Amino acid sequence: MSSGNPLSFFKGSEGSFSHQLSNSSWLWIPGLFVTEEIASTVVMYVALLMFLQFGASEVTASVQSALLFLPWVTKSYLYSKVRKSASFKTYLHIVEILMFLCLMGVAIYISEAKVQVWVLFAFLFVLSLLCAWHEMLSRLYYSRMLIPLQQQLFLGTKQFSSQVAQIITYGVLIIVAGFFEVFFRSYQKAWAMESSLVAGSFLLFLALNLFFFPYLRIYSPYRHETLANAMKNEWQVLARIRQKPHVTKVLLTLFLLLLPQALMFNTRLFFLLNQTDEGGLGCSVQDVGFAQGTIGVIAFSIGIALGRILMKRLGKGELFWPTAVALTLSPLSYLVMAFYPPVNNMFYLCCMTFFAQLCFGFGLNACDAYISYISEQRYRNVTNFLYVPMVASLMLVPMALSGWLCKTLGYHTYFMLCVAIAPVAWLVLACCRTKKILIKDE
Repeated sequence: MSSGNPLSFFKGSEGSFSHQLSNSSWLWIPGLFVTEEIASTVVMYVALLMFLQFGASEVTASVQSALLFLPWVTKSYLYSKVRKSASFKTYLHIVEILMFLCLMGVAIYISEAKVQVWVLFAFLFVLSLLCAWHEMLSRLYYSRMLIPLQQQLFLGTKQFSSQVAQIITYGVLIIVAGFFEVFFRSYQKAWAMESSLVAGSFLLFLALNLFFFPYLRIYSPYRHETLANAMKNEWQVLARIRQKPHVTKVLLTLFLLLLPQALMFNTRLFFLLNQTDEGGLGCSVQDVGFAQGTIGVIAFSIGIALGRILMKRLGKGELFWPTAVALTLSPLSYLVMAFYPPVNNMFYLCCMTFFAQLCFGFGLNACDAYISYISEQRYRNVTNFLYVPMVASLMLVPMALSGWLCKTLGYHTYFMLCVAIAPVAWLVLACCRTKKILIKDE
């Protein structure tokens, strides 16, 4: 991963073709990333709330929510097959139309039938698969349409578009769903309306993309590759990674750093929604939408941006331990709220959520050193292939087990366990001398 390219933190770029900058770029770039984030936010955050609202137990909801991350683990097996394609624009339009049909299918199913959670999960799993493909295609398309200097110019536009889409989908529309539930006196009608609004918002930007996506200028011929060869190429990349020295230590320490976040990913929502006599906070859907979907997303974005700025100024070596420590601190907020509940105190709840998500966003910058070590300069083009699948695969099993573990231990003990993992992760990180392995110049 190239440290000079700020886009490389999450997905990186696969190379760029020269393209004359046009005014339409200020329309197609926001449209591309807003459509991606609307659907991805439904899969990653809203889906868990929907499972709970339609009767799934916490154990079942945790497993289903974790399984929705599975397409993000396996999406890159198509990477070699599509990366040299001349048809990114066509592929993106097809995938976005299928995503809209899936979102609309969820809205129609919720409004017309007695909802079965497993059917709802099937709809959302297909949507997750489409989101994973869209994420890969959009990054490839973006990197080919803009040269690196142009990518720098539109970095703020890209990030702002994604954050606004998350806030609207997970914040504003969830709050609206809560008001609909009060108005209709039916959570099913409320979620049908909310799903229709999400699908309608997505359709608006889909139409924008149909008109404003420019065509690629291809400077090299497209070579067709079979799916079998594509999978073989990816396995060869993974084989090279497995042969790297200390790779087991590196993955172990990254797993321990991500473990508190993985265990809290679903259970923080259970804690907010459960009634006080069950150990929860008894928050409404509107409270969740504002605290998690608005304040939480803003804090997460600030954390990521702050980490990137400091890393650019100080370097990965100086910032490695601060980010690694911050990544494990989020459970502290929920442990404090478990012992000192914010009874009718929205400001207190928002402050705790802000701290938790700020630490999460800031701490994720520690993953940059891990991905750089594994990919190296000669493999920098596979960063998009590596980052999301690797992080998702490390978090998937703890996420799936978190509902059962939380129900067994109770919130107080469970949050203490999550907090206690942090010093264990720091100790292993120090004993394995992970920083010296990851940071080449030390």
